[in-house]
Amino acid sequence: MSTINKIAIQGPGLKKQGIVVLQTFFIGFFAFIEIWLRSGVGIITGVIILVCFFGGIRFGRPGTTYVAVVTPPLAFAASALAWTLLLDGFKPSRVGIDFISSLASEAPFLIIGALYGWFVFLNAKAKKRPSKSRGL
Repeated sequence: MSTINKIAIQGPGLKKQGIVVLQTFFIGFFAFIEIWLRSGVGIITGVIILVCFFGGIRFGRPGTTYVAVVTPPLAFAASALAWTLLLDGFKPSRVGIDFISSLASEAPFLIIGALYGWFVFLNAKAKKRPSKSRGL
């Protein structure tokens, strides 16, 4: 039988700034590739968004979970708007439709990632509180 070893991280992990930069880079890069090739985002960008949620939580230092959860939706919205503006030009009707369709097509991935991330964040926060035991 083979055992799966956990990935060992050298050092304490990524700081908040490192999480933001890496998540923004990966989401922006794959969104660009998919918008450029397919004229819209799809499942590849969605999977990368989920990987960014999980990776930010997994490889971040203690106390960086909030940043790892908040960054992917903001990074995706910013990169989708930027790439849409660059590739479509400054046509308000075209940019608006493409931007809204990009957000709508990635909504399930963003919701799943956010639910997982907020669960991890709130669960860790609840574990830090002292338990309230009744003294009867």
